Amino acid sequence: MISLQNLTLRRGAKVLLDGASATIHPGEKVALVGRNGAGKSTLFALLSGALHEDGGDFSMPAHWRIAQVAQHMPETGEAATAFVLAGDERLTRLRAQLAQAEAAGEGMAIAQLHADLQDASAHDATARAQALILGLGFKPGQLQQPVNSFSGGWRMRLQLARALMAPSDLLLLDEPTNHLDLDALVWLEGWLARYAGTLIVISHDRDFLDAVTQATLHIEHGQLTRYGGSYSTFEELRAQQLALQQAAWAKQQEKRAHLQKFIDRFKAKATKARQAQSRVKALERMEKIAPVLAESELQFSFREPPALPNPMLAIKEAAFGYRSDAGDKLILQSVSRTVLAGQRIGILGANGQGKSTFVKTIAHQLPLLAGRVTEGKGLAIGYFAQQELDVLHPQSTPLEHMVRLARETGRENAEEAREQPLRNFLGGFNFAGDMAAQPVGQFSGGEKARLVLAMLVWQRPNLLLLDEPTNHLDLATREALAVALNSFEGTLMLVSHDRALLRSVCDEFWLVARGHVQPFEGDLRDYQRYLLDEAKRQREAAAQEASAAAPKTSPLTANSINPAEQRRQQARLRAQLAEKTKPLKRQLAAADARMAAIATRRTELETQLATPQPPAAIANAGRELKALENELTALEEQWLELSTQIEEIENGQA
Repeated sequence: MISLQNLTLRRGAKVLLDGASATIHPGEKVALVGRNGAGKSTLFALLSGALHEDGGDFSMPAHWRIAQVAQHMPETGEAATAFVLAGDERLTRLRAQLAQAEAAGEGMAIAQLHADLQDASAHDATARAQALILGLGFKPGQLQQPVNSFSGGWRMRLQLARALMAPSDLLLLDEPTNHLDLDALVWLEGWLARYAGTLIVISHDRDFLDAVTQATLHIEHGQLTRYGGSYSTFEELRAQQLALQQAAWAKQQEKRAHLQKFIDRFKAKATKARQAQSRVKALERMEKIAPVLAESELQFSFREPPALPNPMLAIKEAAFGYRSDAGDKLILQSVSRTVLAGQRIGILGANGQGKSTFVKTIAHQLPLLAGRVTEGKGLAIGYFAQQELDVLHPQSTPLEHMVRLARETGRENAEEAREQPLRNFLGGFNFAGDMAAQPVGQFSGGEKARLVLAMLVWQRPNLLLLDEPTNHLDLATREALAVALNSFEGTLMLVSHDRALLRSVCDEFWLVARGHVQPFEGDLRDYQRYLLDEAKRQREAAAQEASAAAPKTSPLTANSINPAEQRRQQARLRAQLAEKTKPLKRQLAAADARMAAIATRRTELETQLATPQPPAAIANAGRELKALENELTALEEQWLELSTQIEEIENGQA
């Protein structure tokens, strides 16, 4: 186990941990949380051996193998598959030793190395590496492309796959979701749920933490506090603790009242649509943890737009894509949609299907290839792009950015564009005092993202187009963004892998898939099932491609196994697969049957509640209905996990 006793850690002159103690047991999956600068990454450096403790005792098993994602950008012409395979250092070493032994003709060494390679699972290593690459969103045709042909975000996905490829007893993941789309994120959750070692993860994605961790370590005021249960459990327990601190609680009342106002407002608007019901649940969660949200240093809101045209946009038979010297690259076609004032749309779609292309074109960042987009009179678009941080000027200060923005929007002579009002405005985004005069190049990714948000809010848009706005935001800022978006009077179109944000601010979803944009009837749980189907299709395509490219005989077995023996081995393998999947399929069938029974009983109860009943009968029916809803949620999660396990076993990944 990992033991921290009276631990002291420093970064320069700053004491990050002071007499902190915690224990992590083998096989536990733990979330490490705390404000930016609290010491999370420094504690990771201690665990990985890059730092030593400044005081106290730190111990972990000496034989544990540690895996973590390298933070440098890989620069190599090596093929993606070979790069990820190299994450298994033992396998790489054994293969090099085998090549040397074969060159020297050392028969005994060759035989031993073949046995060692078998023990290292060399027979399916390539398949496992490619499963990791495909799971993280790459296409089958990219498996052999050189690493340096990919953009930065995709190279970091390959670094993640390389870390997952390494056999490990302790896996350290620092913000693993930053470069992932929702489809890759769902896949990663499933992979980590099956990981047998000890996992410690830093993340600002609360749904991700809920899905993969069972305990939370909170760093605050130089101390480590352990909470059992999911991240949501930690939030609620922390809220209860804060509620008991009466002095702090009194100061938070005004902020909490603001939270409660929008919670009540939007819960009252919700319909019975599944998306709206998901949003109600998200708002109820915010209601429970209002003390935590109110404690946050950052609170902001979008000012009322000067106009609300209706409709905002009318898209007619439009084609979306890219223009180049080689010709147009068509991604979406025959798109006809209308965007109304006040709509709150989540844009869903598997990686590479055209979500960003769709949003970029509406934001005038890309030309429309065909058809037309008619804008309402007075439309003012606020656009947050995935690469928005790149448009900031490293040598300029936040104040200089705001002055430049005022000039670009023609508002440099307005009262709100004077220096003091701009400083006051920046202070609301935690750029107070000297920080407003510091060069942006010195800021962290989260601070830069906050500045971009501030610039967006200042423009008073009536249509917000947000493409992955949370990539660099910590949990507190994400929650502040959710509060602000819920209070926004205009129209919202959101692309995000942060399901908590999608669930809390969106009333409906559009699906970008297979060249079209269509309404998605369902909630995010339904969308996760859709992503599983898409992932299965990709795996099948990769398997077919690998089968077509593979030699007809294996170099290790061609001389030693005859066709009859091969058939016997294949039959034995099929029997083993059937034996593995049999109990899972039995559980899946039981879950299906129970979900059907719950659906029938739920209909009966809803009918019963719709007719006059004695108060006691209504109360009993309501309690039973709530219990069934809770059971159904658990069953749906179980069904998803079982389906994933069966698919991976049948595709040779488990």
